[in-house]
Amino acid sequence: MAEENKENIESNNKGNGDIVTLKNLTKRFGDYVVLDEISLGIEKGKTTVVIGPSGCGKTVLIKHLLVLLRPSGGEVYFKGQRIDNLPEQELNKVRMQYGFLFQGGALFDSLSVVGNVTFPIVQHYEITDWKKVEELVASKLAMVGLDGFQNYYPANLSGGQRKRVALARAIALSPEVILYDEPTTGLDPIRSDIINELILKLQRELGVTTVVVTHDMTSAYKIADRIIMLHHGKIIADGDADHIRNHPHPIVQQFINGQVGEDDLAVLRASGTLTQSQFLPRDFKE
Repeated sequence: MAEENKENIESNNKGNGDIVTLKNLTKRFGDYVVLDEISLGIEKGKTTVVIGPSGCGKTVLIKHLLVLLRPSGGEVYFKGQRIDNLPEQELNKVRMQYGFLFQGGALFDSLSVVGNVTFPIVQHYEITDWKKVEELVASKLAMVGLDGFQNYYPANLSGGQRKRVALARAIALSPEVILYDEPTTGLDPIRSDIINELILKLQRELGVTTVVVTHDMTSAYKIADRIIMLHHGKIIADGDADHIRNHPHPIVQQFINGQVGEDDLAVLRASGTLTQSQFLPRDFKE
């Protein structure tokens, strides 16, 4: 296993087509190590999916790709330039090359759909021709199937529609990299598959590089060119969908098949102490 990971890391760090590179990335919160010397190359134009149990550092990892979090150790590179040591003003220029779809969408409730989608444009540019901005917004909404919803507010949209508006906002500046944090969470299987199809569509039509954090293995298998699994701050599996399906590591198999580990089962099945009586409302009356 160690040799397999070493080979994958060495291969991914040769720089052949990698748009983002992590070198020995470490992140600590106090004494707790979330990411432990991770080295990883994200290939340009491909979809990389990051899986792993809750709390394993998936979201922390993708936030380092655009330095929303600064590493405790190691380095982050974008298109060959080290970015983790840049001041915020210079970092903001780099971040314009990224789109980020937050887990809950993170729309502004007080803004209409058009206001949400134009938000990053207004933040970074002085608008002199609002007609062109309206055309741009319409084209972005059309890409996610929501042109015509410009004057709606988030409260009037379904969960899936809110995710799609957030995705339109994420591509408003025509980024080179799109990061998705649990894009199908909270959606039914049909709406989840709409998001999957949009992820594939944007990669295909815009040529973007895609990084997706998810627990949804159906989604992972459908959209991924490459799947990485994190466990205890390290990469324990790295390959295409077939490689992950047939991976020999028991922790990988437990996760992808949704199986509870034996240690957890032992705790759940252990006999507990049942109280011999039950409190009733009258027990609390004066």
